[in-house]
Amino acid sequence: MLSVQVGEDGLLQLLPRSPPDPPPVEAKAEPTAEVDHLIAAQPKPRTKPRAKPMVPEETRRWFRARPRVPTDTTLAPSAPAPAPSLLPKQATQPSTKSVVAPSRLIAFEEVSLHYGGEIALQDVSLAIDPGELLALVGPSGAGKTSTLRLLQGLVRPTSGRLWIDGVPVHRAWAFRIRRLRRRVGVVFQDYRLLANRSALDNVAFALQVSDLSVPRSEARHRAADQLKLVGLGRRMKALPEELSGGQQQRMAIARALVTSPRILLADEPTASLDEVNAKRILQLFKEISNRGTTVVIATHDPTLLSGLGARVVRLSKGRVISDRHTRGKLWVVRS
Repeated sequence: MLSVQVGEDGLLQLLPRSPPDPPPVEAKAEPTAEVDHLIAAQPKPRTKPRAKPMVPEETRRWFRARPRVPTDTTLAPSAPAPAPSLLPKQATQPSTKSVVAPSRLIAFEEVSLHYGGEIALQDVSLAIDPGELLALVGPSGAGKTSTLRLLQGLVRPTSGRLWIDGVPVHRAWAFRIRRLRRRVGVVFQDYRLLANRSALDNVAFALQVSDLSVPRSEARHRAADQLKLVGLGRRMKALPEELSGGQQQRMAIARALVTSPRILLADEPTASLDEVNAKRILQLFKEISNRGTTVVIATHDPTLLSGLGARVVRLSKGRVISDRHTRGKLWVVRS
């Protein structure tokens, strides 16, 4: 509220505002001993502890406490780091089982193959190098055809490990097995030739089926080269029925070689041939192995192998009973 007064000159003048009065101070009653006793007797209110925030289980599992920083500023000098060793690390528990080096073209390690309750192969350990001529010898039911089926990738081992050209057949995916079959040529016992096609067309058709990107002209050119290699350069236009048994077997070999396989398999290739033609076919296999292709032959007649210089593996009841070479070299891989 403003205060005014009339001055000597007849004008109104504002008076200065007076400071407000201080509020009255209430006199506090001094506590007596009886009041202090009552206040001390009252229970103090309990304060609830602060609840910890709930952390989800997923976050709590990855939580790690931050390490404490030492307060002591005088740190001891750390020991120098050891120099890195150039020696290879040794396994803490060396394996007691022998391991076949996958660098071998074909490696069996304790391979077994069962057909239901029948045992076709039992604990076969074998290693084959590139360019080797190997003959599987044994009576019927010894396991020769089962070994060829394993090498062709048609079946997998029941137990054990098998490597073919770097592919672990015992655990490889199906598409890797299909690619492996393109590097394996097969000569069948019954030839399996196309009766309505000439020798040239039989061989060229096998190449086109194996590789669809090969044009027809190139397939026929490569087929002609293979027929000349097996001695059928003058019978390219002949049908299978116009050829002898030995010539049909040569045609089957040319058909297997036209895809440039690394491995050539032959199941009883001399079963339906006379001794003269059988010797010629086996000598042809020897020439093929000298060119770098690994050749595996299954036969029941070991007398035809004399003088061939082949490695002979004898099977009996699914087991390898002997493995010899004409040069006396032992190749069996033992566990």
